[in-house]
Amino acid sequence: MIKQDEELDKLEEDLRRLKNKYDQFFAGIQKAPPLHDRRQVEVYVHELLKLKMRDNARRFRFNQLVSRMNQLRELWGRRMREREEGPMDFRRRQAALSGPVEVPPPPPRAVERVTSTGADPYVRMAPGSNGEEMKRLYDEIQKEHLKQGKQPNMTYEQLAAMIQKQSEVVRTRYQVNTVAFRVETVDGKVKLKAKPIQD
Repeated sequence: MIKQDEELDKLEEDLRRLKNKYDQFFAGIQKAPPLHDRRQVEVYVHELLKLKMRDNARRFRFNQLVSRMNQLRELWGRRMREREEGPMDFRRRQAALSGPVEVPPPPPRAVERVTSTGADPYVRMAPGSNGEEMKRLYDEIQKEHLKQGKQPNMTYEQLAAMIQKQSEVVRTRYQVNTVAFRVETVDGKVKLKAKPIQD
């Protein structure tokens, strides 16, 4: 447990140092943004993601730190754009706000774009599964959210309850014992896709 706490302490300290370096860059003290340091922190986050965090307090703290990292990345991205483009001046902003509002026509219904890899295997969930399959799905959901730069939006317990509910619906509808799930990212949204398996 001490080692695990040290890992999160290190992430918190690395994030604090990275924020200080970005603050120095935007204040003009440093000439270049700390991209190497930022990459190291992002790699460390991905390494921690691979660990199985069974302790709820640790997982909550880790999720908070990842959320903080995502907020800082958005802030830094916005400030970098302002540096490059210059902030919009007051008159242009006022003109944009007070001008006529044009409502664009609704776009034609497009086929949903699946951006996750097509090779992801389905995870089979038979009655009495030992929980490894559920952990695998939960890890996949977390990875897909982080790829999108988002905070995972469900707990392991919520996922387990949702899968149990969906499995019952599919088993009843298709008269099967086994239901398979896969994680897909469709138009930037992480989704679970279920299919019945005939045994």
